[in-house]
Amino acid sequence: MGEHMPDNGNAHNAHNAYVAQGTVAEGFEPVREAFEATLAQERVGHSAQLAAYVHGKRVVDLWGGPEIKGDSLTGVFSSSKGAAHLVVALLVQDGTLDLDEEVRHYWPEFGSAGKEHVTLRDLLAHRAGLVGADGGFTPQELADDRLIAERLAGQRPYWRPGTAFGYHAMVIGALTGEVVRRVTGRTLQEVYEERIRAPYGLDFYLGLPEEQEHRWLSTQPMDPTPEQKREMALGAAGPESLRGIAFNANNPKPSPLSRGIESFPNSREVRAGGQASAGGVASARGLARMYAAAISEVDGKAPLLTAEMAARVAEVHSFGPDLALGGITHAFGLGFAATGVDYPFLGARSFGHSGAAGSQAFADPSVGLAFGYNRRRFAYPGGAAPEAGVLAKAVRDCAARV
Repeated sequence: MGEHMPDNGNAHNAHNAYVAQGTVAEGFEPVREAFEATLAQERVGHSAQLAAYVHGKRVVDLWGGPEIKGDSLTGVFSSSKGAAHLVVALLVQDGTLDLDEEVRHYWPEFGSAGKEHVTLRDLLAHRAGLVGADGGFTPQELADDRLIAERLAGQRPYWRPGTAFGYHAMVIGALTGEVVRRVTGRTLQEVYEERIRAPYGLDFYLGLPEEQEHRWLSTQPMDPTPEQKREMALGAAGPESLRGIAFNANNPKPSPLSRGIESFPNSREVRAGGQASAGGVASARGLARMYAAAISEVDGKAPLLTAEMAARVAEVHSFGPDLALGGITHAFGLGFAATGVDYPFLGARSFGHSGAAGSQAFADPSVGLAFGYNRRRFAYPGGAAPEAGVLAKAVRDCAARV
């Protein structure tokens, strides 16, 4: 059963703006209350979606706020990395890729400028030091994983690979995607479509077809308070800093990020190409269903990952100060974020990925939970929205009781 379900009667007005549309299964009523509370707490114009599965069955399907429906699609930014690295996990599980093989074995051009001994494991764990390129990327390059990979093949790393880690925010999907292309002869996006999205009917695209554009809602820019604006100004990174390079601020020419990262998926070129680091398009239903398919039987189809492989991708490989994000503490497994570290109420082997506008999606195999949250307006200060953790705890608490 696919994810595209028509919604009726979703008109919003002043009286129902904070009322959640959709359904919850018996035992998950507190999730509706928590979701409605987050809608009420946000500033005017906020809209969001929430979905969850337990043991392959959808138990939460909610949405609320202006314009949004249950099947609306928005840019999910770095939650795209979850889809990209589910492809890599499948290829490792198949034996097609070896985590401890040097990247140059698959992609010979990569083995230069100090990257000769970078392994696939290093790459997935954000330890390669290859967060961007000298001089930055043009808009055309940034929208195209193949062009990003061509630029980075000869790029010298920004730290000695393996000695530290830093979030490869805009390029990790291009790097691992090039490995996928070299070993399979197919792009990562093609493998994702053929092995994951289409068979499991996911409302989560790496490359949005033209015929689905009518469901697209553009990402709205952040609406910070005056105090938040001051905090952002104080914390702004220089264009030649590691953070500036990681987010392409070192490119002097206008780019999709020059007006702020929130504009990135609003480019049809980015949405159509499905840039695997940040160009994915999804609903909360699609986010949750992908993680459900990763760990559970869904509609009679076997889980994508074995229990052993799911545990491997969740295993913490990088933890501590993130060089590309100014030293804030992060924890990564293999391509996925180690979500159980971010949210201690989850099982230790939880894995997933958040997105810059505020989306959050993960699997918690300990209770068979798959979670997806999506919002239209870019959240302050970027990354998983604060309310995503509140909602994740509400869902997890219910899942543990049923």
